[in-house]
Amino acid sequence: MLAWGRAVAEDSAMRKSPGLFAWTVWSVGAIGFFCAFFQRVGPSIMVGELMADFGVSAALLGNLSALYFYAYASLQIPIGVMVDRWGPRRLMTIAWLLAGTGSLLFAAADTLEAAYLGRFLIGVGSAFFFVCSLKIAAVWFPVERFALMGGLTLMAGMAGGVGGQAPTAWTVGVYGWRPTLAAAGIFAFVFAVVCWTVVRDRPGGGRRDLRSHAAPHLLAGLFSALRQPQTWLLAAAASTMSATLLAFAALWGVPYMMAEYGLSRPLAAGSISLMLIGWAVGSPAIGWLSDRVGSRRYPVIAVAVLSAVSFSALIFLRPMPLFLAEGLLFFNGVVSGGMVVLLAAARDSNSAEASGSAVSFVNTAIIFSGALLQPVIGWLLDLNWDGRMEAGARVYSVDAFNTAFLTLVAANVLAIVLCLFVRDSKHRPKES
Repeated sequence: MLAWGRAVAEDSAMRKSPGLFAWTVWSVGAIGFFCAFFQRVGPSIMVGELMADFGVSAALLGNLSALYFYAYASLQIPIGVMVDRWGPRRLMTIAWLLAGTGSLLFAAADTLEAAYLGRFLIGVGSAFFFVCSLKIAAVWFPVERFALMGGLTLMAGMAGGVGGQAPTAWTVGVYGWRPTLAAAGIFAFVFAVVCWTVVRDRPGGGRRDLRSHAAPHLLAGLFSALRQPQTWLLAAAASTMSATLLAFAALWGVPYMMAEYGLSRPLAAGSISLMLIGWAVGSPAIGWLSDRVGSRRYPVIAVAVLSAVSFSALIFLRPMPLFLAEGLLFFNGVVSGGMVVLLAAARDSNSAEASGSAVSFVNTAIIFSGALLQPVIGWLLDLNWDGRMEAGARVYSVDAFNTAFLTLVAANVLAIVLCLFVRDSKHRPKES
């Protein structure tokens, strides 16, 4: 009993003034989320090679890339249960191993089926890192720093997205896509060992709460959140607002910029990276603004309109100078980052017991938008293909891209309509 009391005291002291070790534990999860976003956008700079090596059309390539999203999205709610029960150390170690295995399998794949399996395993492993990083932040850092740690974790992910664009385009150009993915797999195995060695589930070595009612408790919160019409509305609004990032920036943006402006792949990837940088800047800034003005509804309406206008301008106001297009890409990333306000609105619109489940449900819908629209755009590209081939891969015209991207314009317009019905909650849930 005395030892338990000392452990609780140590827990409290370390949470109030987290030191270097707390930051080290968190950084393992943040690096995992960096790699997760790297893998999320990686196929965008390998489009030609993947189509040529596997002999696939744009629609099939879209399905290959989307498998990551299917795996990632389907696991978000279950991971919330697992991390509470088993802790981030075990789960992240397994996640690193799964992501590494998937990356090596993808790199060595001789058939499309093997590539599908590799991509799926990458998605499964990557799904754990954001949730586990937030769990570490909640346990190792004081509650008043939780929003800061969440923002830093998100920025780590955006940095991974930037790393998956121009730098990876250069690496693929020099070494090829297979050695690049193999190196990512080896890195993941190394970090599995680092994770098991370094990470601890809580300060002071205290025991985790392994109560068997954790899963039913989460399911009760989930059912409560799903009974709220506002939860479904917010999920739909967030998924449509994030469609441009997950379908355009994560896959089809690089080949589009190459076709429209005649850029090399590294330069095109650098242009698309501006969207990710903008998203990293905009999401914390607009979230802060929403808190400052005390409203969720009006900020998301504003950013939904600006996102639709900026992306439509990119598609319809052709031709335009490259610097102007890149400015629109950055601006679209900034305003699209305001989608995070919808996650806060989901928390506000539900009870404290159901707010976490509501946020998980909305996040799941966001990821599924990428899984849906990546292959849909690929299918539309195939419908408008003019028969040109280059190095064994299909080459799509700018007009074909613009026709396919009308789906994203429609998604942006739908986001505006949905955001009009977002309401400000008068009573935000209190921290338990």
